[in-house]
Amino acid sequence: MDQLTGMRVFVRVAELNSFSRAAEDLEIAQSTVTKTVAWLENRLGTRLINRNTRGLTLNEAGKLYYETCRAILRQIEEAEGLVRRHDAELDGTLRISTSVAFGEAVLGPMLLPFIAANPRLKVDLTCEDSYVDLIARGIDVALRMGRLTDSSLGGRYLGANPWVMVAAPAYLARAKPLTTPDDLGGHDCIVYSSVQGDAVWQMRSTDGRTHAASVRGCLRSNNLPTLLSATRSGLGVAILPRYVAQGALQASELAECLPGYVLPDQELYAVFPSPKLVPRKVTALIRHLAPRLRGAWWQERDGNTQIFSGGINQIELPVFSDQSN
Repeated sequence: MDQLTGMRVFVRVAELNSFSRAAEDLEIAQSTVTKTVAWLENRLGTRLINRNTRGLTLNEAGKLYYETCRAILRQIEEAEGLVRRHDAELDGTLRISTSVAFGEAVLGPMLLPFIAANPRLKVDLTCEDSYVDLIARGIDVALRMGRLTDSSLGGRYLGANPWVMVAAPAYLARAKPLTTPDDLGGHDCIVYSSVQGDAVWQMRSTDGRTHAASVRGCLRSNNLPTLLSATRSGLGVAILPRYVAQGALQASELAECLPGYVLPDQELYAVFPSPKLVPRKVTALIRHLAPRLRGAWWQERDGNTQIFSGGINQIELPVFSDQSN
């Protein structure tokens, strides 16, 4: 028997002064009410209700138990009401985690209308370039790229994060021709060190064949802004996320290399601590972000490439090595 259910049944019996009326009010059988009260009395080791031909009355123990039960049930109702109002009004704090570059360039600007639409909700955005334990850090939702590996977490696919091979026009003008992946061996390449197999770039041609190219160069870094700046300055060829390179491409500061070959995309996910009972504030954020991250979302940005100041989360790994599909 559920003790909380027993307390609710006992309180209704005491308030209605009748087993039958309590059963009708609770929409259960009268025999269930009788058995529940008997179970409570047996559990407590004392009688709570005196029964006679004139009806029933609470004895001294019953009166004490009734007052205590009523107070407990009132507190439970208040707690449930607080939770329902909390979810309905989207108040409290929503803790979000993502990488520095994605947070500064994409997520931060996308959050502004969400924050404006939910003035009672406080948003705590953490941007850092290391893996974050959602449960240990109290994170409600994280924006992550790459294949999900922790099956205990909840996740919602939001879109794709494509990558592009780029170089400055000045570099391409003085360097050897770059028409096939095999030509990369004769070029200075700017290597992103957080990518698995970073010195082997893989791509797919229009006929579906996979091409791998071993690359080398004078700069290797895990910091996307550094790679972008070096590429714009003409230091060599780089592979960058579209959202990082898009502004420089639109301004003709960078040119796309090997446009007939496609680099692997990353999957972009919203990840939360559990797939069950997801808080409404998390589902509301996902509904806000999902349409903004569909299609060519990187083209909707304002092209300001100067906002990057951090690195990139090492879990955000496109597969360019010989382990890719």
